[in-house]
Amino acid sequence: MSRDICIVGILVEERACYAPEVQQVITKYGSQVLSRSGIPDPSKSRGIITLTMEAHDNEAEALVEDLERVDGVTAKAMCLVEALD
Repeated sequence: MSRDICIVGILVEERACYAPEVQQVITKYGSQVLSRSGIPDPSKSRGIITLTMEAHDNEAEALVEDLERVDGVTAKAMCLVEALD
């Protein structure tokens, strides 16, 4: 089964409340995460996280589904290209 390079964007509202749950979900998929970048929104009440993943077909979507089960979280995934083997 091929793996793709995927970008996952995560917006966390009320990040002080929901960040621990978001971190648990990201950790669950940690073996597929190649890089992570996070910045607080200028309002300081929300945060933006960007993940780059090397994931099988449905892994990025499973991550998004798990993240969106957390209150205050919006997540989207975009798979770009098949990863080099």
